[in-house]
Amino acid sequence: MSTFLQEVNDKINGVPIQRCYHCRKCTAGCPIAFAMEYNPNKIIKMIQEGKRDEVLASSTIWLCASCETCVTRCPNDVDIARMMDVLREMVITSNLPVKEKNILKFHEAFLNGIKSGGRINEPLMIANYKMKSGDYFSDMKMGIDMFMKGKLSLFSPKTKDMKAVRKIFEETKAR
Repeated sequence: MSTFLQEVNDKINGVPIQRCYHCRKCTAGCPIAFAMEYNPNKIIKMIQEGKRDEVLASSTIWLCASCETCVTRCPNDVDIARMMDVLREMVITSNLPVKEKNILKFHEAFLNGIKSGGRINEPLMIANYKMKSGDYFSDMKMGIDMFMKGKLSLFSPKTKDMKAVRKIFEETKAR
């Protein structure tokens, strides 16, 4: 019988989470820790304790920015950013409720942009996200300001080798 810890370790396919001795350097360097209900160190502890339901139902795994600051600070090379990716994927593949739905919708909009042109066309990605989230106008002024300052371009270059992009999505079975 597989434990939650074994399941996460198998999917990370790297340094086992047991190598963490809870020095909290990951949490000290995390730029998002202030907004998390459980800090990165606590998530590891919860996995070690087999608290699958609490971990997969937490906002923390969705708030992680995958900046990898935690990974660079870890004295034992535990890949916490990869662990968070694995946990998010476990939620999605298990059809569990997503605590931070708009973060998932943003991720989907980003991937749809890559699928369609190989690169991100920011205005199209934003429009896609806004349609998915139903939050149409909350940051419209900022978007207009960014466009007026030349920070958003209406057109972005397409990737020349779209065949390679499609192959990546096929090989990873990304939707």
